[in-house]
Amino acid sequence: DILIDGKLCDCDIVVDCKVGDPIPLEVKLTNWSKHSVGPFALTVTPYQDYQNGVHNYELQDAITFVGSNTFYIDSVKPTKDSVYFGALLFLYTGDFYLNIKFHEDNCSRELPLSWFCLPSVHIRAMEPM
Repeated sequence: DILIDGKLCDCDIVVDCKVGDPIPLEVKLTNWSKHSVGPFALTVTPYQDYQNGVHNYELQDAITFVGSNTFYIDSVKPTKDSVYFGALLFLYTGDFYLNIKFHEDNCSRELPLSWFCLPSVHIRAMEPM
């Protein structure tokens, strides 16, 4: 599950936030497999989608992370949850998306397939009232 500012995100939801306010990001992974998985890293990369097949990942002037955009995970035990927290700070208004990728340290440890089906996160950064 992915939560932005405490709200569960899925492909049909646009999360609204205010420019200049840190927005909490929470990624919860549940391991439903019969074996532990890890170590691996989880990287969150923001981008803009221009709706013509072009994605802009050069957003260092528009979005910053409070902390790191990469979470290093030692392992997740079978039937257990692992939760990772971060925060985003939007500096400009606009519609943004989050791309979440996993990076395994060892190819022989397979990550659960459901983790590769995380919802697309759509965030609309607006001017504060």
